[in-house]
Amino acid sequence: MSERRQEPWEPVRKVRTYEQVMAQIEQRIMEGFLRPGDRLPSEREFSQLLGVSRPSLREALRVLQALGVVEVRTGGGPEGGSVFVGHPGSGFADLLRLELALGHFSDTDVLQSRLALEVWVAAEAARNAGPEDLARLGDILDRMDDPELTARQFNGLDAEFHVAIAQSAGNALTAHLMGSMRSAIQRRMIDAYERLADWRETAKTVRKEHRSILAAIERHDDEGAVALVRAHITDFYAGTYGLGTASGPRTPAP
Repeated sequence: MSERRQEPWEPVRKVRTYEQVMAQIEQRIMEGFLRPGDRLPSEREFSQLLGVSRPSLREALRVLQALGVVEVRTGGGPEGGSVFVGHPGSGFADLLRLELALGHFSDTDVLQSRLALEVWVAAEAARNAGPEDLARLGDILDRMDDPELTARQFNGLDAEFHVAIAQSAGNALTAHLMGSMRSAIQRRMIDAYERLADWRETAKTVRKEHRSILAAIERHDDEGAVALVRAHITDFYAGTYGLGTASGPRTPAP
């Protein structure tokens, strides 16, 4: 008869007070008792209800504020206190930016993730974009034609164009993910442009490809939009980072 193996002892995890406060708030959010626009009790009242010190409560609220979950408003009265925000915050983008800066994800990881996300939103935008969406995309491209733009300004409009495509797709979560990703990689993109011998020549190609993508979306050509976006992204990464994709050779740019 074999002897049963005894599992090793595991260290007991010490939970900080502010983590316990956050755990209670998170549980009430998950259960639907706290919703966007709801206000937490005043600091004095809340600390008494929870039986914790006010510094511990402030620490929990600072973390939630950094995550974009609550907005801490100074002052008393009806306008003060901690309020749950009604729109996605920047917490995910901030965390992703730090993860990228620390080198936790490679350029290849970023390329493949962008492709997975952007080809999907391109197809959905071609199916769902309305007149206002198309007008907004066209306006961004018109602003990108300004010859006085700096590399940083051009990159900002480039990011705005890609995020606007995602917003045109009609999926709020995907649009938020796209915005977070572009915000997180903005520093990398600016550095990539500044490493080019003549970034304005590359910008000409980028603008031309953007126009082709918008034309495909306008004529509701989802397959064409996907092919153009895939070529647009892979060509840029190949030319700047020397990267291809794991799925095969690059599609030539139009």
